[in-house]
Formats: sequence, structure tokens, C-alpha cells
Amino acid sequence: MPRHLPLRPMLLALSMIYSGLAVAADDTSDTQMQTVTVTGTAEENVYTARNTKSAGKLELSLRETPQSVSVVTRALMDDFKLDNINSVLAATTGVTVEKVETSRTYYTARGFDVVNFQYDGVGMPQVFGNVQGDIDTALYERIDIVRGANGLMASTGNPSATVNFIRKRPTAGTTASASLTLGSWNQRRIEGDVSTKLNDSGTVAGRAVLVQQESDSYLDRFSPKKTVAYAVVEAQLGTDSLLTVGHTYETNRSKGVMWGALPLYYADGSPTNYPVSTNTSANWSRWDTTTNTTFAELSHNLGQGWKVQGTLSYITDKSDSNLLYVYGTPNKTGGGGLYAYPSQYGADQKQTLADLAVDGKFNLGGRQHDLSFGYSWSRSKLNDASHYGQGIGTEMPGQTAFDGSYPMPTFDASTDGSSYEDRRNTLFLAARFNLADDWKLLTGLNSTRARSNGNSYGTSKYKSASKTTPYVGVVYDINKEWSAYASHTEIFNPQSEIDATGTPLDPIEGKTTEAGLKAALFNGKLNASGAVFKTQQDNTAEQAGMIGAKAYYRGVNAESQGYEFDLSGDLNKDWQASAGFTRLTSLKGEDGKAVRTFIPRSTLRVNTTYRVPALPALKVGGTLAWQSETWIDQGGGIRTVQPSYATLGLMARYEIDKHLSLSVNLNNVTDKKHLTSLYWTQSYYAAPRNGSATLSWTY
Repeated sequence: MPRHLPLRPMLLALSMIYSGLAVAADDTSDTQMQTVTVTGTAEENVYTARNTKSAGKLELSLRETPQSVSVVTRALMDDFKLDNINSVLAATTGVTVEKVETSRTYYTARGFDVVNFQYDGVGMPQVFGNVQGDIDTALYERIDIVRGANGLMASTGNPSATVNFIRKRPTAGTTASASLTLGSWNQRRIEGDVSTKLNDSGTVAGRAVLVQQESDSYLDRFSPKKTVAYAVVEAQLGTDSLLTVGHTYETNRSKGVMWGALPLYYADGSPTNYPVSTNTSANWSRWDTTTNTTFAELSHNLGQGWKVQGTLSYITDKSDSNLLYVYGTPNKTGGGGLYAYPSQYGADQKQTLADLAVDGKFNLGGRQHDLSFGYSWSRSKLNDASHYGQGIGTEMPGQTAFDGSYPMPTFDASTDGSSYEDRRNTLFLAARFNLADDWKLLTGLNSTRARSNGNSYGTSKYKSASKTTPYVGVVYDINKEWSAYASHTEIFNPQSEIDATGTPLDPIEGKTTEAGLKAALFNGKLNASGAVFKTQQDNTAEQAGMIGAKAYYRGVNAESQGYEFDLSGDLNKDWQASAGFTRLTSLKGEDGKAVRTFIPRSTLRVNTTYRVPALPALKVGGTLAWQSETWIDQGGGIRTVQPSYATLGLMARYEIDKHLSLSVNLNNVTDKKHLTSLYWTQSYYAAPRNGSATLSWTY
């Protein structure tokens, strides 16, 4: 691949940013727009949030929300260079990141897969169940993670967690930033962000974010590249209406990608131990994805504390790839024992989503209460095709499974694929009753109908289910800083797998019950919480046998129990932290045996920074991620174990002046060698010690 970064489009964009700022600086027609906001001020550079709507459509403080919520703020992402969703969630309390391949990732929380993702509170149904590509975080002001079933905000899903991406919006004044990052393995990243008014009166404002990143890799032959562009415009339509229109364009162009990963044991049963850089991809392997997201949002103030908001989104997601899967059990000496499975894969996914929500306040019994209700609708269409290559089953002699030399075949051996459509309709109602000065009751219902039709690789995807799930939570204010809470939430997820009679299984049902304490300390600058929880996921499809060439399934139940602690915000005026500990005391099936042993039973996440009082321009910090042992049963008495491990990161930032700063980030400082995941029976190694330096400019 070219060793230089194609910076011309980005440099052109940044020159436009600078030109726009020059015009803004010369414009004296509107004194309101002369306010200059410097990013990174004390108020903006925080590790917590005052309020969230991610757990129930109602604007509540974290302390008032009767569910476990973690917030990853823009400041935390900037300090530790959390430039993609994998790094964000890996730094979040109670979430594990299962990187099964270089371009596909699963996430888990409280023992179950995370499949609920939202953008500004509007859900995006997951067709694949995993995230493809490298989702950049430069577009988001913060990311909220609500753990447990989220039956009010998510129509369907698992009782694990909901990830809510909060997009950047135009700011009140003119702001801008630009940065250049150089890092290990020839990483180059350039980023620009500008917000300004678009008319003299200031009733129309816009914001644009541009990112371009390219690098080689610690993995042999792997070289990812991505381009991200985001534009959003807000227009004030009179005194009570605001129209927001935005578009995101994101591409990933990766060479040398893994499809599957490394075998974890030899033919004699002993564990493999490859160099960290080992990759099973061929020289011709690639995986390209392109995502376009357009959204329009209209909010209107109805008066007397009531507001209505409608959102319409349209997403297209296309992927195209040439891939090589390597399977089998290698011989410990002499090589061989591994076989080739080449395929050419393409997919085209389209999603249309509509959401209408009304919220406000009403009086009852001499007290004021909160109410939110609305309707959402979605339609997802997926068409994909696999063109299988000639030579499937060819043994790969010696070390050819790892050197990229397998020749590119013609992809005309056979073809298979999918074509199906998913529709969901949801009505929701949530109310927060002010029972007394110290008691609040949050309750609600979510009624969803989900239907799917079509086929996937010869199997019917038909499913149809309707269910109404309840939500109830109570909060008691112990004093001005501390609260106690308890909640029960439910969620469901239709499934198309059939039983022995050919009838689709009933939906998966998830339930979460939790109780805990929350605190908002130092005038809300530090949020802390502790919770105990019990989560059930019932009727999950598990293959039970075969009737001819067709598999049939049965529903199985699983349950997790545990506790967690979460803290985020200012410990004092110079010291900030975001930290959490989660312990799954039990994760078992209906027979009482441990299940999903690839999930660590204990995790610790600590991210902290300190501004040196003797040298206020200098900020230093560190991040620690620890997890307990994980393992999987490979069959035949072979068990693969990933021992417990910790990784350490360090950062330092020096503010050269009020506009310019230089930061350095080091990751995996101790150079700990460990597997990325045991979610599948194959895996690969995480990145060794690496670092980056970033020069940032703000206005």
C-alpha cells in the first residue's frame, strides 16, 4: 500500500475551516456570535454528565435514574485517544469487547451479548448481531451505556446493555479544532471539527467533522484505512421549532483482514503459541465497508413544559470482501493440518427508522410529574451473497497458512446468500411520579410487534412476535447527595430458529432486577454508584439435533448475578477519574453449570488524569484494564485458557499556549501478550506496546 497518507482532501477541508474562522473573526454584524469558546475549558473538560435520557426518554440526572449508567465523555475520549467504539467500550464498566476478527467484534455485559445500539436515543436494529468495521468516535459528544434490560428505550434485544451515541451538534458560538496524530506502525490520523453560524441572525448554524486515518499494523499484512465525514445543520423555525438535518459518511478499507483467526491447539492437544504478529489472511484479502446515515429531526415546544420531537433516519451499509478462512488442527512439527476456505462476500443493508416522542409535565395530587410517550417504526432489508472460491478444502503445507502466500482463486465454485426484511412497530409510555419530596417512581410500558420474512443461506428467517414489557423503578433520596434505588426491567427478542416440529421458537425473554446506591457529590461534579443485579435470559435457541439436513433447536435458559461499582467525574479541581469494577458471582445455565466461560467473571476499569498544580499546562494520566481468567471447552478434553491479565496505559498533555497542545499516549506499557477473545474457538493476539503523539489546535 502507499506509504504516504492522502491528505489533500483533509488539508483542503482544514483550509476551509481556517478561512471560515477568518470570516467569522471579521464579522462584526452580530455581537452574539463574537463569543469565542475554547474547547477544553474547566466546564467542558469533565468525565461525567449532569443528565441523561438514555434510560427512559425522560431527562434525569444519573442519580435520579434507577438503572446502572456509565457515561464516556468527549474529554475522556480525547485524553486517552479512544478513537473507535472498541476502545471506548473496553474502558467502560462492565462491558467486554470480544474482537473475534480484525473487522468483526461482539460486546457483552452482565453475561449476555450487547445488540442494542442507539443514536440520540433512536434505536438501530442489529441485523448481524456484531459490529463490522471500525466505528469512529470523533462524531460524538459522549456515549452512554445503560446496563441491564432497557425495555423502555429498546423495542427488542438482550438484557445486557444499550449503547447510546450522542452526536455532536452546532455550538452557540464559533468553535473549531484540528489535530494530527502520528503513531506506531506508521499510523497517521488527521481530524478537523468546526461549528459556526450560517446566516447573519444566527438562526441557522452548522457543524462539520472530518477524519482520515491510515496505518500499517502489528499484524502481518493487515493495513486498515478509514475516512469519516459528518455535517449537521440546525435551523430555528420561529421561537418554538428547531429543525436538525445531518449526514454521516464512513468508509473502512482494510487489507490483510482476518476471516476467522488462529487455531488455539495442536493435533496433540497442546496449546499453540504464535508470534503476536501472526495472521491467517492471504495477500489478496480485503474487507471494504461504506456506511451512509442521513437523519432529520424536528422538535417543537408546545408550551407549558411540553415538547414533541420527530426523527427520521435512513441508513445504507454496504460491504465487499475477498476473504480466506483457515480451519483445521495444525501439526506441532512440520506444519500442515490446516485447510483453505476462500470466499468472496458482499452485503447491502438498508434501514429506515421513524420515531415520534412527546414529553412534558402534568399536575396530579398537588404535585408535578413527568410523562413521555411515543411511537417508533423501523424497516431493515438485507441482501448478501457469498461466492465460494475454487479449492475449498485444500491443505496448506508447512507454514503457508500464515505467510499470506495462498493464491487467489476464482470465486465461482458455488453461490449462496440471504434476502430478508425485518419490521418493528413500538408504542411506549413512561411516567415519573413525584410521590413525595424524597420518593420518585419511574414506570412505563413498551409494546412491540416484530416481523421478519425471507431466507438466509437456505434457512427461513420468518418470525413474528408481539409483546408488552413493563418497567418499574423507585428512587429514594436519602439526603441531598445520596439516593437508594431499585428497578425491574424486561425485554424480548424474536427468533426464527425452529423446533423439532418445524415451529419457530418463542421469543427470547430477558429480565433484569437491580438495586443500589447512587451519589452526586461536589455539586454534581462526581457521580458514584453501586448496584447488585440479577439478569435472566430465557429461551435462547441452542441446536438440539438434525432432521435430515436441517437443524432444529430448543430454548435454553441462563442467569447471571453480580455487583458493580462505578465512579466518574472530578475528585478535586485537578484530578479526574472514570472507574468501575464488575463481579459476576454467577453465570450459569438451567442445569446449574457455568456457561459463557469466555466472559471474565471480574473486570476492573480505571481511567484517571491529574493536572500538575506546579505546572498547570501539564496533565498526566493513566488507564488500567484488568480481567479475570476466561476459558472455552474445545471438546475432546481440550480446554483453552486465557489467564487473568492487566494492561496499563499512560498519557501526558502539555498546553503550549491557549490554542496549541501536544499529547503523548502509550498503550499496553508492560507489553502484555494476551488473546483478544475466546468467544469463538479461534482467536488472535492483542496489540503489543504502542504509542502515539498528537498535536492539537483549538479555537
